[in-house]
Amino acid sequence: MDENLLLTLLHNNARMDVTDLAMALNETEDNVVDTISQLEKDKVICGYHTIINWDRTNVDNVMALIQINATPEREYGYDRIAKKIYAFPEVDTMYLMSGKSEFIVIIYGKTMQEVSNFVGSKLATTDHVTSTSTFFVLKEYKVNGVVF
Repeated sequence: MDENLLLTLLHNNARMDVTDLAMALNETEDNVVDTISQLEKDKVICGYHTIINWDRTNVDNVMALIQINATPEREYGYDRIAKKIYAFPEVDTMYLMSGKSEFIVIIYGKTMQEVSNFVGSKLATTDHVTSTSTFFVLKEYKVNGVVF
């Protein structure tokens, strides 16, 4: 089975029916189900997500991108620092970056104040974090290829 094609199909539409996947891959439905199960077990497929335009709901939702500067640890580099940061439940997404900052994290909250409190009381006080810069998203135009 062409696992890369299967992954591409699921990436484009996680709700694609197994029957349609089997037809596109020229495989049996059982083989597709078994392959998906194995990919999930192997942590190749790590989840299925829905893209929501929160502006069209009655839910308060603030997204912030936060640049984090940090000093690496001897023998561990940035990995242990990253683990401390991504362990916070407020952290939705985290990347190690090249450029002016070591990390970028994405945080969601109900208000800007809630996000600011997290940054000031938890994130900025984490060992080896030397500075943070918070950028609040004012409007989303396109997310994961979907234009709002």
